[in-house]
Amino acid sequence: MAFDQSARQSREFLRLSRGERLSAIERIAVLAIISVIIALDLIGLFTTPGGSPITSVVSIASTAVLALYLWSPLIATCAMGLVFGLSFLTGTETQVLITAAVAAALVMRLGWTSLVLSYIGGFLVSATIIAYGDSTVPVNVGIYLIFATLAGAVGFALRLAFARGSRLERELEERAEQERQAVLAERRWIAGELHDSIAHHLMVVALHVQMLEDPETSNDSQEAIRVAARKAMTDLRFVIELADDGPQSSSVQTGDLAAAIDEAQGEFESAGHSVAREGDPRDERIPRAVEIVLARIVRESATNILKYAGPGEVQIDLAVDDEVAHLTLRSPLPSTPRRELSSSRTGLGRMAERVMGASGEFSADEIDGFWVVSARLPVV
Repeated sequence: MAFDQSARQSREFLRLSRGERLSAIERIAVLAIISVIIALDLIGLFTTPGGSPITSVVSIASTAVLALYLWSPLIATCAMGLVFGLSFLTGTETQVLITAAVAAALVMRLGWTSLVLSYIGGFLVSATIIAYGDSTVPVNVGIYLIFATLAGAVGFALRLAFARGSRLERELEERAEQERQAVLAERRWIAGELHDSIAHHLMVVALHVQMLEDPETSNDSQEAIRVAARKAMTDLRFVIELADDGPQSSSVQTGDLAAAIDEAQGEFESAGHSVAREGDPRDERIPRAVEIVLARIVRESATNILKYAGPGEVQIDLAVDDEVAHLTLRSPLPSTPRRELSSSRTGLGRMAERVMGASGEFSADEIDGFWVVSARLPVV
């Protein structure tokens, strides 16, 4: 896999795309070099006896063309070719060839594949013309070729360095974004765990606080509040331990379906509901992961039933076969239409996420006077 990725990166690298713009330091350096060369040409023009003004003008023009690479490598290369062509008319082609060799660094730094190949081809053709042309002064074009190669290597090395820097910068940005998303995901997870567990127990406490004034149910309500508060503290401690590099106590249960159904039944009966149960929550065909999800569904549904259900019987059905575990909870609808009751629907969203995250099917809706929550999860 690593070899394939390396090979793919190598192929992409050989296809040079448009290079990045020069950095501020590079632009300053190029302009400084151009200014120094032009200044030397001007000094030579006025201080060298018998110097040719045409030679100096062509040299200055070819050097000035290098400044165009700061804005457009294509225009600069075309201008360099034009100046080189005119230099044959004035006999200053060797001076322009020197400038063209220097420009190889900028072409390799900024150019794309077609421009680089065109420049190399044009430079070789120009060097060949000079070497075998009708010249009274012998010219060793090998020196120019070596100089152009070195300049191109420097430009290519700079291109590599800046490309690597840009890639590392993007990777750092992506890693920072991944870390930010991980923090947000952890926060959402903690919020979900608190909602799924502690909010349920607080709902039980709030329900039984309202029943304390009734002498017939006062003792039972006090016991229910005590049990719910203890469970809330246990769940809170569990969430804190999970957030702090995992639970430290193996005795904390994260998803006992049988215990969740027993707990829900006790809470329903304490709230005045009769309960009908079918199915075996200890069925060995239920995988642990599925059991955890179903236990969460029971707990969240119990919270909603205690909050919204009307008087009547609550039904808890669990059907398990060799392929699917199907949990259904039915509760009588309240006299007030459910859609008119205040609800954030966070619990329904959390249940749906858990079930669909385990490749299951989830639904919650009104059916024949009951609020029916259904969760189907594969057991194979």
